[in-house]
Amino acid sequence: MTTPHIPVLLDEMLEALAPERGGRFLDGTFGAGGYSRAILATAPAAELIAFDRDPSARARGEALAAAHPGRFRFVAGRFGDLDELLPPDLRLDGLVLDIGVSSMQLDQAERGFSFAKDGPLDMRMEQSGESAADLVNTLPEAALADLIYRYGEERLSRRIARAIVAARRAEPFTRTAQLAAVIRQAVGGRSGDGIDPATRSFQALRIAVNDELGELERALAAAERRLAPDGRLVVVTFHSLEDRLVKDFLRDRSGAAARPSRHSPLGEAGPAPSFTLLHRRAARPGAEELARNPRARSARLRAGLRTEAPAWPLHSGRAA
Repeated sequence: MTTPHIPVLLDEMLEALAPERGGRFLDGTFGAGGYSRAILATAPAAELIAFDRDPSARARGEALAAAHPGRFRFVAGRFGDLDELLPPDLRLDGLVLDIGVSSMQLDQAERGFSFAKDGPLDMRMEQSGESAADLVNTLPEAALADLIYRYGEERLSRRIARAIVAARRAEPFTRTAQLAAVIRQAVGGRSGDGIDPATRSFQALRIAVNDELGELERALAAAERRLAPDGRLVVVTFHSLEDRLVKDFLRDRSGAAARPSRHSPLGEAGPAPSFTLLHRRAARPGAEELARNPRARSARLRAGLRTEAPAWPLHSGRAA
């Protein structure tokens, strides 16, 4: 049995997105369809498009489209490619992204996302291309250590990479349990915060395999171009790297980021703010939601309101 996917911060998402205004909305991470169904139920006058790169989501998306003819459309593809997947002149009144891996993906051992159940060392959301096994079996030790440190924020990345490279000389990695055992032995038991020692390394590999941070950067920049004035951008993240990207993007585009001194040669006025912040701080799950869904504990929601200013040039800000 797999754990049902429970939409995280659902009430907060609906409040920030405000689909009851009507218009055209995009759910960039369809998954099990929890956000999409809530948007359609809340806003009878709204039209909704949903993307998902995972082939397993297609049947659910097509079933929802059949139940809401003319109001809902599912598109198989990456949210980072939304500029290419949407008609050139289409503008959105709202866009929501629920970043990361779903409960369904984590709980399907054959997908190889989790060390909790032994399975093939895969982690590919699109089920094609380079896998996690390819990375751990071919990357040089220094590159593997850098990957684990950068995407997993793992301070013991060099020790872990050294152990992986030593182990693969005897036998290539093919299974999640095999890799997790080597990482645990290298780290030496559970960390002080109670997190399994393999957690950060598995996160790093998943992010690298699926280019998750690059996808998010491209989606944020595309959202700025595609949202109509007063359109809303809502992003739910699950770890600090994602949250930092969204936070920095919205701070830059809202004019809230620190500016050079007016006495500095670089102190010239930049582009007009393209967003205003809907919240000063990220929304987090409350005690009641955490009791229902412990996996929501690291979720953060940030949102911005599109202004009438033009989108920033591609070289401006962190997510262009």
